Amino acid sequence: MTTAREHHSVSVAAAVVDDAGRLLVIRRRDNGRWEPPGGVLEMTESITEGVVREVREETGLTIEPVRLTGVYKNMVLGVVAIMFQGRVVGGSIATSDETARVEWWTPEEVATGMDPAYAIRMLDAVRENAEPAVRAHDGVNLLPNGSPL
Repeated sequence: MTTAREHHSVSVAAAVVDDAGRLLVIRRRDNGRWEPPGGVLEMTESITEGVVREVREETGLTIEPVRLTGVYKNMVLGVVAIMFQGRVVGGSIATSDETARVEWWTPEEVATGMDPAYAIRMLDAVRENAEPAVRAHDGVNLLPNGSPL
């Protein structure tokens, strides 16, 4: 019999950037952590449809994915996260059943206010002229082999 850890899960998330260079962040209701908006990709949707849906569900905002910025693997849970940079094209900020807070943070606030495994996703997304990052983490911290290729 196969256990849950023998299968991967795919998630999608976005580093949504405003005109001032700030990043959209959420505080999750279930664990209180600050993270980029995102979640599990559904079987019947495309990757970009999933990231648009997840951001809308968690923040009230409709985004347009601009570019792929990285792929990240939680080595403990087997979750592969696909990260995009995005821009707002509609909606208004609102919390949800999943989000206790939705805020705009500077890159400096992201670097100090999020666990490293999530902060790096946001910071990779705003690096200029950067190729997509490929990193691994344990759910909180980056792993030594998790640096950009």
